[in-house]
Amino acid sequence: MNVDVINAFSDSSINVLKIMAFMDATAGKPFLKKDKLAIGDVSGIIIFSGSMTGSLALSFSETCILKIVSNMLGEEIDSINHMVQDTAAELTNIISGDARKRMQSKGLTVTAGIPSVVSGQGHEIKHALDGPSIIIPFNTAFGSFVVDVNIR
Repeated sequence: MNVDVINAFSDSSINVLKIMAFMDATAGKPFLKKDKLAIGDVSGIIIFSGSMTGSLALSFSETCILKIVSNMLGEEIDSINHMVQDTAAELTNIISGDARKRMQSKGLTVTAGIPSVVSGQGHEIKHALDGPSIIIPFNTAFGSFVVDVNIR
């Protein structure tokens, strides 16, 4: 996978969380994931087409997504509900849009569908393509999340 694409998703995730949720995120070393098991408790998934096809999933630990939503809304949220799931979908959409804008500056034209959300411990990520995905892990002061990319 092109390093510019990985950097676009990584930089977009850091940027969007800083602006939208007032949180600092630190990216770890990307690695290959061969199964469909989600790394987090709440996952937003969006499909891509255009210069590249596939999908992106953002998968958040429960503590991380609850703090993100609490920061964004300015009130304490203490359980996963529809508002949290909607926010996970919207974050997936916003990070995807920011990353696609970054990729466009590199000559790639990518469009995205409407995000969906899956939640619960042990849920699966069903990417648009078969095969392994690239995981970019992130840490925050309030838990972890991953960017799970499966594109070609």
